[in-house]
Amino acid sequence: MTTNNCTKLDEELLTNNNVLPIFYIFTFVVGLILNACGMLCLVNNWKKLRIINIFFLNLGLTNLLFLLTRPFMIVYYFKTAKWTFGEPFCKVTRFCFKLNLYGSIGFLACISVYRYLSIVHPMKVMGKITTTHSVVISVLVWILASVGSLPDVIYPKQSGNTTESKECLPATDKDHIEEYFYYNLTWTVFGFCIPFIIIAGCYGHVTLVICRSNTMTKEMKQQLLKLLVVLIVLFSLCYTPYHVLKNLSVYAKVRCCSGECPNWYDNVSIARYVSRGLVSLNSALNPLVNMCVSEDMGAQFRQQLQEYREMFSRCFKLKSSSEPVPQAEKEAEPAL
Repeated sequence: MTTNNCTKLDEELLTNNNVLPIFYIFTFVVGLILNACGMLCLVNNWKKLRIINIFFLNLGLTNLLFLLTRPFMIVYYFKTAKWTFGEPFCKVTRFCFKLNLYGSIGFLACISVYRYLSIVHPMKVMGKITTTHSVVISVLVWILASVGSLPDVIYPKQSGNTTESKECLPATDKDHIEEYFYYNLTWTVFGFCIPFIIIAGCYGHVTLVICRSNTMTKEMKQQLLKLLVVLIVLFSLCYTPYHVLKNLSVYAKVRCCSGECPNWYDNVSIARYVSRGLVSLNSALNPLVNMCVSEDMGAQFRQQLQEYREMFSRCFKLKSSSEPVPQAEKEAEPAL
């Protein structure tokens, strides 16, 4: 395969791609609703949850930061990949995407460690972990996620002449693609693999404790297992495919720039676009973690969703009833 063929495929995916805008619309609508429910539940249970609520609050903030940039990306893809908001704002949207990605993984790791300590070593940590600790840890997560996302602001995001180019590149231009590959690979290890190992280790041990425990109630076990299932879905559906395919895609572009594209370039590029849609779902799925903290919070979360559903249902009925009756139907009505 030649470099031209690789470029042609990228252009076709950009201009004829309906998958990403559909994912982004779904994520934006559902994500806003679920995060609003999650925030309300968090406020109502602020004193009850105590220390862990700091991590949930920051997790919600990363989701909202990401969701607020999605309308611009929806416009971008519906305008056949023509970016009209300027390169600085393109960099901002890419930065927010990475900040949400690695900030979410970081705060999920914090929640996992906290749950692990409170279940496996409750007596050792009782009174030793304070709100101040959780605030300091949250600040550190924000700093690390921001530093890891900073290259997306530094590297060019538009290829060729920036006054003519209308793209908003997810990686960077061909002149810097090799450097970007090493950055992406390094941050995959520190921003994804290490937190994933921590989360897997914590919940692996927690699962063993749950299976062996005779003191835990059935409800407590169910809540913990629900949380484990949500995290498995998040990592298997959103995070893992994205990181694997992102590194393969950038590596393929490096080879393309050297004059030789691998035979698997087409398949990886198509799967890569799908994975970008799937990873955006994390901002909609993250609030479900709130449901698994306690039965009360789960019940409140479901109640909030029910209220939103009833509100939308009433709005839809009012809209339907306010629609004017066609003139032909009025004339067909029998006189009284």
